[in-house]
Amino acid sequence: MCSSEQQKGSIEKFKAGLGYKKISKALNIPRNAVQAIIQKWKEYGTTVNLPRQGRPLKLTGRTRRALIRNAAKRPMVTLEELQRSTAQVGEFVHRTTISRALHKVGLYGRVARRKTPLLTQRHKKARLQFAKMYLSKPQSFWENVLWTDETKIELFGKAHHSTVYRKWNEAYKEKNTVPTVKYGGG
Repeated sequence: MCSSEQQKGSIEKFKAGLGYKKISKALNIPRNAVQAIIQKWKEYGTTVNLPRQGRPLKLTGRTRRALIRNAAKRPMVTLEELQRSTAQVGEFVHRTTISRALHKVGLYGRVARRKTPLLTQRHKKARLQFAKMYLSKPQSFWENVLWTDETKIELFGKAHHSTVYRKWNEAYKEKNTVPTVKYGGG
């Protein structure tokens, strides 16, 4: 960003017949900045900032970044909670505005994956050890194994589905899933 004095100096030196490189060295500003100043002056006859097209953004950059950070840190946050957090800062925006801001950075509301058992680190380590134990077994061993799936699983948390804000390839990250627990009993 050049000061108004540098902009005026660029125009005066250009009128005097100097090229972009010489103006750039004389005023100690980048050549492409000099070029942009002169092109704007040629087109509009002024170097001041002109009115921009379109409606100004409702969310400030700071609030938008805070929303994105909040949704990335807590994927199961609702749009209403995000809306309340922006209202606390003093920016009252509609849920659609918040949703659009999240979409621009690739965060979309998706149904959380459910088939992830609630496992502790000890469970995960034991499962990995079990899998490694059978890793080198020959094909003939696996032909004698009876495969069944009779585990009854109950949703942990909400009875219906939960929405998470995540990127398209992060479906099975732990923070984006709803853990499940098995029924008790015999």
